[in-house]
Amino acid sequence: MDLIRTWAVFRKELIHIRRDLPSLIQVILLPVMLLLLNGYALTFDLTDVPLAIYDQEQSRVSQDFLQGFRGTRYFRIHSSVFSYEEIARLINQREVKVGLVLPFDFSRSLKSGQIARVQAIIDGTDANTANLIIGYLQGVIAAYNQKVVLERLTYKGFTSLELPLKSEPRVWFNEDLESRNFIVPGLIAIIMTMVGALLTALCIIREKERGSMEGLMGTPLKKWELILGKLGPYFLVGMLDMFIAMAMGEFLFQVPFRGNVLLFIPLAALFMLVVLGQGLLISVIARSQLDAYQMAMLTTFLPSFILSGAMFAVHQMPTYLVTISKGIYLKGIGMKILWPDALMLCAFAAFFLLTAGRKLVKKIQ
Repeated sequence: MDLIRTWAVFRKELIHIRRDLPSLIQVILLPVMLLLLNGYALTFDLTDVPLAIYDQEQSRVSQDFLQGFRGTRYFRIHSSVFSYEEIARLINQREVKVGLVLPFDFSRSLKSGQIARVQAIIDGTDANTANLIIGYLQGVIAAYNQKVVLERLTYKGFTSLELPLKSEPRVWFNEDLESRNFIVPGLIAIIMTMVGALLTALCIIREKERGSMEGLMGTPLKKWELILGKLGPYFLVGMLDMFIAMAMGEFLFQVPFRGNVLLFIPLAALFMLVVLGQGLLISVIARSQLDAYQMAMLTTFLPSFILSGAMFAVHQMPTYLVTISKGIYLKGIGMKILWPDALMLCAFAAFFLLTAGRKLVKKIQ
């Protein structure tokens, strides 16, 4: 392979990218817009859930029970109502997520040792949110149950009592359970997938449509000189987008980076070769730039956003760079654990690049 000829193709492609300024600006702004939109707008944190209270008893005991909801960041008492119809209206108008109903005999049931029943009416249009709200409700009620039991035992003469089981949860790697710490590392993989594949999906088919591919083939260029020269500039652009995304994650979203950046960058570069090879294969087999663009979108954006596990947990899916990104970002793990994912990236890179090379030869001959 002649490096001078490869550099000539590389320089030609760089000049083309520089002249196509609108596309270059779009590619640079893509990671910025994706991170801003998803980093701020997309969140799985559920706090300040609006709550409507229907306290039929209006007693000191019922108010003491409701104090548990006022003292947590997960709920916010929106209003007090006086009928089920008001609860239904507030839920239908999406002003509240939960209606909490305390019956008229709430304190009497507690004082007589019976089971006091509390009704929670939850907006179930979003099943995931409803499940989270149920968990929060059960947590507040469990804390109040513990308080009532301890008061009863103290009243009966138990001056000191130790609970047989005490829960002290410890959350690792994302101590504050912030959604952005989960989302931003996954978005880096999505950005690299979209940018790398979309750019290279048009590089060969564009030359064919303009009629310049025959001129290139009339030169002494070998196929791998052409491929490497074509992919080189897009590799640099893709890595630039990755560094922009990393800088935004560090300085704008304050996502902790606990791992080795010198390990993450080579593995990300390896993944970039995978998506560049995928885009090149699309460019070789496509019949037009429109076909190439549509194929690239269908095979990169939708799978990477929905099925990669970057946004939503998907079990048993090949989420190699997402696993690497979140592992290095949040856990600080190294190649001792990540080597299977790195090996699979090598295999995919080899597959796409070699297949694209073979298809390219067939098309030209």
